[in-house]
Amino acid sequence: MNVVEDYTGHVQPGGPAAIRTLDVLTITKISVGPMDNNAYLLVCRRSGDALLIDAAADPERLSDLLGHGPRRPRLRTVVTTHQHPDHWQALGAVAGANGANTAAHPADAGPLPVPPDFLVEHGDTLRIGDCMLEVIHLRGHTPGSIALLYRDPTGHPHLFTGDSLFPGGPGKTTSPRDFTSLMDDLEARVFDVLPDDTWVYPGHGDDTTLAAERPKTGEWRARGW
Repeated sequence: MNVVEDYTGHVQPGGPAAIRTLDVLTITKISVGPMDNNAYLLVCRRSGDALLIDAAADPERLSDLLGHGPRRPRLRTVVTTHQHPDHWQALGAVAGANGANTAAHPADAGPLPVPPDFLVEHGDTLRIGDCMLEVIHLRGHTPGSIALLYRDPTGHPHLFTGDSLFPGGPGKTTSPRDFTSLMDDLEARVFDVLPDDTWVYPGHGDDTTLAAERPKTGEWRARGW
């Protein structure tokens, strides 16, 4: 697996993964599957424990991302951000091959190919070795969509948003009620409480920051669903 260290937030299908090295955690982003899904491998640098966000597709590529030698990280948990099938096609294969636990929100657990070992709600935490992720429930794209927040003790926050927030707007919704719910949660649980330098890692496409998206929330409201 080719992994580049010049992290920009851009990866492409069939291309190399990109790694971002923080003081305690590494974040590796890769694009998998025909829908250009992002999968994120988070590894605690002290313990070697790892967590994967969205085993979307291509279990072989995700296995290569973990590596095959004795010093490969230990995949402890696979988190699914929401129930849409393009985000869990490799879930059973990856979790089974690595003996990893799986986690999802209870409102989206039903359609998943394997029952989650852990059901997570808004405000819960997930551990990766010495690191903690906070669960943020963002209702609207699906009933159980979640984001995961890592508060870097020596830098800015890192937010993994699944399909709830992208560069240029919220994720797709299918009714005005769901759109309002998602916008309300994004404003109350993300924009109102996290700083501008929060880095956003979406479920598809390039990364962004809250600073880049915050000025547009009024336009999104006016645009509607």
